[in-house]
Amino acid sequence: MVATYLDRILTDHRAEAARDGRPLEALIEAARASEVKRGFSRSLTAADDGGIAVIAEVKRRSPSRGDLHTDLDPAETALAYVAGGASCLSVLTDMDHFGGSPDDLRAARAAVDVPVLRKDFTVDLRDVCDAALIGADAVLLIAAALDDAELADFHDLALDLGLDALAEVHDEAELERVLAVGAVLVGVNQRDLTTFQVDTDRALRIAPLIPEEVVGVAESGIRGPDDAAALARAGYTALLVGESVVTAADRSGAVAALRTARPTAGWRE
Repeated sequence: MVATYLDRILTDHRAEAARDGRPLEALIEAARASEVKRGFSRSLTAADDGGIAVIAEVKRRSPSRGDLHTDLDPAETALAYVAGGASCLSVLTDMDHFGGSPDDLRAARAAVDVPVLRKDFTVDLRDVCDAALIGADAVLLIAAALDDAELADFHDLALDLGLDALAEVHDEAELERVLAVGAVLVGVNQRDLTTFQVDTDRALRIAPLIPEEVVGVAESGIRGPDDAAALARAGYTALLVGESVVTAADRSGAVAALRTARPTAGWRE
């Protein structure tokens, strides 16, 4: 069987985790004592002007599209996103496959007051601790990358450390799995992580299955206000947007256009 993008990335991350000899209990205690978190999920539901919340991503490159903006300034980018109305940031910290780093997250978070998601491939309890230690307010848990025990353990530790956990799914079965561990912040990624192709109907199909009390986030393949309006109409609280905003000539304007999109007649229910 040919290895997929996700297979290769997870193999690298799990090998790195296996080499990590840091004592877990000491890391957990240090993470518990880390900086007070800003409330990622709370920020997404705080807007009261009717616009959909935007999580704008600091992203240098991707396996599917290659270089996007390798020399971006994370602090400057963060400031532009927040000026456009971003409720939260997402920062890639994977170096080998996305060109990011923990320093990108630290710089972005220091520049603004909004919460920040560590966007990475969480495969070990130490990864959850590291998210807290580098200053993240939320950690990403990808259902396709984790078994049920890992999902539950990582989710529980994140909450114990004061982090929000964005549980990412790609289909109905994965949605059931993350809801079973108590996820209340769920992202539906329209990009298939085995092929990196985008299915723009995926988020619309899964939206009705997300419980009302769960904060739904649509991810990937969101190109502009029309897409944002369709996803808002489907019931999503927030959008996580990377490539279309990081490559925009006017990043503030690109975020603002998404932020102010409203559901319009004619979209699918």
